[in-house]
Amino acid sequence: MNLNQLITQLFDKWNIVKQKSHFHQKIIGIKERDIVFVRMGQNVGYEQDGKGDEFLRPVVIMKKFNKNMFLGLPLTTKKKENIYHYEFTYTNKSKNDITNSAILSQVKMFDTKRVKYKSGVMNINDFKTMYEKFVKVTRPEVVTSP
Repeated sequence: MNLNQLITQLFDKWNIVKQKSHFHQKIIGIKERDIVFVRMGQNVGYEQDGKGDEFLRPVVIMKKFNKNMFLGLPLTTKKKENIYHYEFTYTNKSKNDITNSAILSQVKMFDTKRVKYKSGVMNINDFKTMYEKFVKVTRPEVVTSP
């Protein structure tokens, strides 16, 4: 089986998980700074993918808009501290310290139906620093009129 066939299989598997998520009735309550595992999916090109049978990935909630929608930053366990990443440590619900890097360039809107479970909460100081770094990275340096 070649790479294209493998990727096609992943998309087919993700489509089944996505359909189940869409019809999932239970909504998990969320708030800003929560770290949640979401069904991220199999995505295109360099977009961040989920892992495992449910295509899960941890995400820190940056902004809750309502009970159904939030803006989130995907996390990676790869230690990266550069312009597009913010490294931090949090304590998960099992009382383990987890080090992650928020991927600032992968900000995304999520429906709460994608949330599988909560893992922990980001420290307020880390959250503020990460948010400031995100704003700095995404702000255009020069705004020009067309």
